Amino acid sequence: MTDTIVETTNEKYHGLTHAEIDSLGAELDALRLRTIADLGEPDAEYLRKVVKAQRSFEIAGRALFYLPPAWPLAVASLSVSKILDNMEIGHNVMHGQYDWMGDPAFNSRQFDWDTMAPAENWKYGHNYMHHTYTNIVGKDRDVGYGILRMDEDQKWRPIYLGNPLYAFLLMTFFEWGVAVHDLEAEEVLAGRRPLFRGENAPIWRRLRKKMGKQILKDYVLFPLLTGPFFLSTLAGNFTANIIRNIWTFNIIFCGHFPAGVATFTEEETENETRGQWYLRQMLGSANITGSKLMHVMSGNLSHQIEHHLFPDIPARRYPEMAVEVQEICERYGLPYNTGSLPRQLFSVFKKIVRLAFPGGKTPAAPVRGPQAVIDDSLAA
Repeated sequence: MTDTIVETTNEKYHGLTHAEIDSLGAELDALRLRTIADLGEPDAEYLRKVVKAQRSFEIAGRALFYLPPAWPLAVASLSVSKILDNMEIGHNVMHGQYDWMGDPAFNSRQFDWDTMAPAENWKYGHNYMHHTYTNIVGKDRDVGYGILRMDEDQKWRPIYLGNPLYAFLLMTFFEWGVAVHDLEAEEVLAGRRPLFRGENAPIWRRLRKKMGKQILKDYVLFPLLTGPFFLSTLAGNFTANIIRNIWTFNIIFCGHFPAGVATFTEEETENETRGQWYLRQMLGSANITGSKLMHVMSGNLSHQIEHHLFPDIPARRYPEMAVEVQEICERYGLPYNTGSLPRQLFSVFKKIVRLAFPGGKTPAAPVRGPQAVIDDSLAA
C-alpha cells in the first residue's frame, strides 16, 4: 500500500523518497543502539535518586497534615510526590525503560503506580495501542480519548459543541479518564461493546480493584491516621490529586495536539516500513522547551518526539538524544515541533475550541517536497 502512495505522490512520502526514509530509519536505529550500549549505573542511580526524592516529598506531605497551618505546604509536597511518581517514575518504568537493571522494584511487569489506572490496562492501552498506532485516526484512541474532537478527520457531530467543557473535565479528573479509557465508552454507548462483559470483563475487574485501593488509601486510611484532621487531610489528598491531574493533562496534550502535529489515515500507514514508523512518530509529536526541573517534573515527556521514537530508552537520556534528533530533522528538511509551555498550551486550547464547531480548520502539519509549496503558508 505504501508503494502505491509513494508512486502517486511524486515518489515521495511526506516529502521524502523511499531511500531517504530508509536512511532516516537507519540513523535513528544507530542512535538508539549507541544509547542502549551506553546505559549503566548512572542511569540506575538517577532513578533511585528520583524515587528517594519522591518518597521524601510524600513523607513530608503526609506529616505536615498533622499541622493544620502547614496545609498548603503539605498539599504542595504531596503534589510533587504524586507528579514524580506518575511521570518520571511510573510512566517510564512501565514502558520498560529500566528492565535492563534486573531490579524487580523497577521491572515493568511488576511495577504499579499511585493513580487510578491499573498498570496492566494502561500498558495495553498506552504502551501498545497508542505507541504502535500513534496519531492514526480511528486506531489511536488517544486522539480525542473517545470524547474530544481533536482532528479535522473526526466527523463533526453536535455533541462536540461541548469540546471545551469535556476537555476541562478530563483535565481535572484525568486519572479517572485514563483509568476508564480502555473500557471504550464510545463503543459501549454505540451498543457495540458491553460495559461489564466480554472484552471489558477483565478490564473492569482490574479497574474496580485498583480504584478501591486508591480510594481507600487517599480518602479513608490516611485521613483516619490524622485523627481530628480527617477532613483537612481528605481535602488535601483530593487537591494533590487534582493538581497532579491538571499538570499531567497539560504535558500530555502539549506533546500530541499543538498546531503542526500530523495525523495519519489507516490506509496511509498500512504495511509501513520501520523508517516510515519513525517518520510518523517524529511528525506526530511535539516537544516543550523549559528548565531541567520542568523536564524532570514532566517525566521528560517534554521531549515527546524522542519518547515516541525511543519509548523504552530511559527518559533522562532524551535531552542528549534530542540534540541529534533535531540535527537529523534539519538535515532531512523535517519539522521539529517545539515551543514553550505557554505557546504549546495556547495552541492546544485553540484547537479544542475551534474543532468544537463544524468546519473547524487547524493549521496543516508542515511537509517537505512539492506539496510544501502549497502547504507552507498554512504551517507558518
